[in-house]
Amino acid sequence: MKHATLQTDGSWKIEEFTSEETTAYNNEVAADKTMRDAETAAAIKKENDKALGKAKLKDLGLTDDQIAALVG
Repeated sequence: MKHATLQTDGSWKIEEFTSEETTAYNNEVAADKTMRDAETAAAIKKENDKALGKAKLKDLGLTDDQIAALVG
């Protein structure tokens, strides 16, 4: 993998990543993916919990208007 550095004269210097830089980059990408996956899973769980909660309120006999008033 390569990276570019802007030089003071306006030119770009292109260099290969060192093995440490490559490892650090790969770890950062993996951590970002893990965080995005966790955020997506949390959003899906929240939506599922909301739907299940509304269904349980309906099972208790509440109307859609009553549920909307409770949920806000």
